[in-house]
Amino acid sequence: MRRLGHVRAPVAAVLAILAVGGTVTRAAELDEVVRRGALVWAADQEGGGPHVFPDPEQPTRLTGFEVELADLVAAELGVTARFQQGQWDRLPLLLGRSADCVINGFELTPERRRDYGCSRPYFAYALQFVGRRGAAPATLADLAAPGPRGAWRVGVLTGSAAEQVLRARSDLQVEVIGYDGTVDSLEQLRGGVLDGVVMDDCIFTFYADRFADLRAVDRPFAGGSYTVLTAAATPRLAAAIDAALGRLIADGRLEALYDRWDLAGRQQMLLLRDAAEIPAATRRDTWDLVRDTAPLLLKSAGMTVLLSCAAFPLAIAIGLAVAIGRLHGPAWLGPVLATYVEVLRGTPLMLQLYAIFFLLPKVGLALPAIVAAVAGLALNYSAYESEIYRAGLRAVPAGQLEAAMSLGLTKWQALRHVLVPQAVRLVMPPVTSDFIALFKDTSVCSAITVIELTKRYSVLALSTGRIVELAVATALLYLAMSWPLAILSRWFERRLERPAGARP
Repeated sequence: MRRLGHVRAPVAAVLAILAVGGTVTRAAELDEVVRRGALVWAADQEGGGPHVFPDPEQPTRLTGFEVELADLVAAELGVTARFQQGQWDRLPLLLGRSADCVINGFELTPERRRDYGCSRPYFAYALQFVGRRGAAPATLADLAAPGPRGAWRVGVLTGSAAEQVLRARSDLQVEVIGYDGTVDSLEQLRGGVLDGVVMDDCIFTFYADRFADLRAVDRPFAGGSYTVLTAAATPRLAAAIDAALGRLIADGRLEALYDRWDLAGRQQMLLLRDAAEIPAATRRDTWDLVRDTAPLLLKSAGMTVLLSCAAFPLAIAIGLAVAIGRLHGPAWLGPVLATYVEVLRGTPLMLQLYAIFFLLPKVGLALPAIVAAVAGLALNYSAYESEIYRAGLRAVPAGQLEAAMSLGLTKWQALRHVLVPQAVRLVMPPVTSDFIALFKDTSVCSAITVIELTKRYSVLALSTGRIVELAVATALLYLAMSWPLAILSRWFERRLERPAGARP
């Protein structure tokens, strides 16, 4: 496939910094966009081709058919196009803050038509099921029955139409796994972690030569169209973008753009000119919203509890062992363990999770997402717990160890029965505080497809448009989980402050 297209977008990171720095801080109507001389459009370059992605030959520049489309639309408005990076499933939240519009393969749905300004369709897509060559499932019909390992594991882009379609198909025996990038899911399919992937047909067509060991299973299905999103508060800008797209379709420039990217320009024009009207979505009342979303939020809260309760005891055990090894182990072990602590404290938790989940399969060790999440959280927090326990062990007077050994105990018996129990008593308040922090850090695990409470809120908020109500419900769930731990932490602090021999 050809990787063509004139690239006019500068480095995405620089543009993101400029946007955050204050170039666009509110919803900009048409006159403000014209006065500024720039149309700020948001997209996620991590999503990849053919939409928006770094040019392989010049990685500091962006390319893709939507990069060129943004340039064409901006030129019709008499301004230049300025790129704003964002995470795909959160791009609509940038409207009215740091972006004028979103152009990134967003499907036209009743909910989006209700909550945002939606342009006329500019691209027609269908969903394609992708599998490994020579491996099951051989057809889409095979998904109706369980596979050799039970439910088929199928990857999708989080928040996409593919995810909505699969989750709505109760007749299929599938476990839907959400990913933040399409390439990630294809890599996992190639590595055998997934049984299949469902994505827009144009995306798999674009990457087909890169993933020659994968194949399209059956014909595309459940199609739709892409739209340009604008804030509800900018109707004149939405109308101007809509008119610009109409002119690009009428004079053939949009068809020529798709032909340059091997996207069936003539077929696209036939579909776009006859796009059907989409009925408006009705807004559910709060009670219906709570009734429909509460089971999902509670299930995801359970995942948060599971990750926290499984990871933190491991973190404590590893951290205590590291602290003892650094203070009382062989001389050669101290620098090794110190390096372990500094590496884990000096690198982001998300990077560590990516290394465990995405890199280990390349050396033959593919861990389930939950196992990888628990391991990543445990290792990351073990570095911090080791420092807490090291401080606690040092706070115990040195004479305690000497006295225990003078009574005939070995060094390790003295540590086990004398020093460690006293150190544990001293460090309980900060350890409890770390446990509370771990509850919130589980949200990072969504990067490796684990759907915990924060990720579930993000998906539900964007799909329903009820951001405030769901935020309150999610916050209450987090509070219900962390509040007892906060009370426990204060109880430990009061016990430590009580004079020796005082009655409880």
